[in-house]
Amino acid sequence: MARSKSLLMSRFPVNMLQANADFIFQALKPRDAVLDIGGWAHPFNRANYVMDAEPYETRGYYNRAFARFHPRPPLGGTAEVFTKDTWIRRDICGKDPFPFKDKELDYVICSHTLEDLRDPIWVCSEMMRIAKAGYVEVPSRTWETCRGLEIGIAGLSHHRWLIEIKSKAMVFIPKFHRIHNWRYSLPKSVLRELSDRTSVQWLFWKDSFDFSEVLLHGQAQLDELERFVNSVRPYPKLLLQTADITRQAVSFPSRALRKVQRLVTR
Repeated sequence: MARSKSLLMSRFPVNMLQANADFIFQALKPRDAVLDIGGWAHPFNRANYVMDAEPYETRGYYNRAFARFHPRPPLGGTAEVFTKDTWIRRDICGKDPFPFKDKELDYVICSHTLEDLRDPIWVCSEMMRIAKAGYVEVPSRTWETCRGLEIGIAGLSHHRWLIEIKSKAMVFIPKFHRIHNWRYSLPKSVLRELSDRTSVQWLFWKDSFDFSEVLLHGQAQLDELERFVNSVRPYPKLLLQTADITRQAVSFPSRALRKVQRLVTR
């Protein structure tokens, strides 16, 4: 089991916070108050506070679980500034405001967390309320649309959102279940071609940033998934036409049976 997890970890999107950590660390002033939201698996050591649902004693999950094959270097310096007393354990999607005053913090970091949450809109609003500036990182939509990370699905099973960062704005689209159909996802070959930078996306913000959720229903969900796949790598038309013919042929007996049942029960 440990090895299978490690192999999975090797296909996680490269955490660009690792590459950007030195820049953030050097830009911070000694007295700056910093919060890391969702940092349990690999905390940003310079943070004065960490907020997460998991306990302080179990922090550093990445290096506990995957260190043998893919150790993660420390982020934000080698010494932890936060302590057990400044580790805030809570449901970060709970509707109680975060325990900080408006613009009390100088910097907030939220890396590879928003895609996991049931209400990232709330978390974004609270980040903007309590902090003067910050850094957000999430998987790219292309990476999350690819098959090959886990058997039979696109992206990772615990991710709830497809996210796009455009012009300093974050757009959240629910990760509709139909994305796991091959037609609405991208093949493993696309995943292999992604670079470190195209596997993730990030946003440095100051004062505020825009964020919104896209609401789609019925056929509009499939249209949006198909639109994105076509924007990255369209499937051959012959393949799609063959799939449609096969689907119609397979579904014909069921449709005929339902029609007979309706006639009989009138």
